Amino acid sequence: MFGWLTQTAALSALNLRSLPRRPGTAAVAMSGIAALTGVFAGVLSMASGFEKTMEGTGQEDVALVLRSGSTAELNSRFDGEQANVIRFAPGIARDAAGEPEVSAELFWIVNAVGKSSGTEANVALRGIQPNGYSLRNNYRLAEGREFTPGRFELIVGRGARNQFVGLEPGQTIRFGKTEWLVTGMFETGGSVFESELWCDVNVLQSAYQLGNGFQVVRARVDGPDGRLRLEEALGDDQRLSVDVWSEKQFYSDQAEDTAALITTIGLPVSVLMGIGAVFAALNAMYASIAARARELATLRAVGFGSFPTALATLLESVVLAFLGGVLGCAIAWFALNGFQASTLAASFSQVVFNFAVTPDLLARGIVAALIVGLVGGIFPAVRAATAQVTAALREL
Repeated sequence: MFGWLTQTAALSALNLRSLPRRPGTAAVAMSGIAALTGVFAGVLSMASGFEKTMEGTGQEDVALVLRSGSTAELNSRFDGEQANVIRFAPGIARDAAGEPEVSAELFWIVNAVGKSSGTEANVALRGIQPNGYSLRNNYRLAEGREFTPGRFELIVGRGARNQFVGLEPGQTIRFGKTEWLVTGMFETGGSVFESELWCDVNVLQSAYQLGNGFQVVRARVDGPDGRLRLEEALGDDQRLSVDVWSEKQFYSDQAEDTAALITTIGLPVSVLMGIGAVFAALNAMYASIAARARELATLRAVGFGSFPTALATLLESVVLAFLGGVLGCAIAWFALNGFQASTLAASFSQVVFNFAVTPDLLARGIVAALIVGLVGGIFPAVRAATAQVTAALREL
């Protein structure tokens, strides 16, 4: 056993020390695998960043009340009387003045022009009531002032301001027939709300002739069993047909669906690039064996066995794949981590998020690179082990 282990170690060391003399073949193998790893990391970091943004949005002590069967706010609808029934239902927390901590809201889609693309995209314009601010976790007005109720004014999330034209505080922007004054910019700790524009819900009703309707009632629940009490009370009320969601669960479910779609679309590209990387590794290793045919034949002639030769060749392929994977991961980290982008979510509006290149994702990229190196090195390893020694020695 120690004989072939010693031979494998000696041949592996020889192969790796000779890599600087073969920069072309090494570069071909590494670049193909680096491209694969970079694309693989890019797809997963996009899905990871989107999930992080969506899942960081919800709170367990905030409930969303939507019309029964609705999976998104756009599909839901309440009239003013139903919204008032929900407002005063059991299980809802009250503020210091004894008023319910509730915001009946509208979720509307408007078009804005992307700064980088120059094309129109769907942006969420949300009408809120005064409690809408305090019901958002980590809400902070970063610039300007909040909109004045009753006026065509709005405030914009940081993500929306960064991605779309005309959303700087102090600017006026037209949506349809209405001009809106942007009075401020807010932050919510990087959550999905930073992709939205907020205005007075009554003004939004007037601007789009929506009557006295709402789409969602957002409420802070009273204690750990508050949501259960609210759900039971609303379920027993014959005037309503509603579903009560935990805000955290609502956005988590939306994140899973969209992240799965991103991954489903992106992974086939990674698979195709993986096939290309395998062939790049095959070509590089075959070229390496051809260039060192006499060297390998000499080693075989002086007593090195077929199995150590194959194993050392396979190890060289895996090492090149590892180096290519590290290179691809490094490129993905510096180029993509924290990069801001937007995508269409289940709400049919653009959600702004940051790519998240996590350590777990990088580890998966390295594993993918090693698999490619292993697959790409098997046939060249067999070729190196089974080459005719006498034929190669005749070339000396």
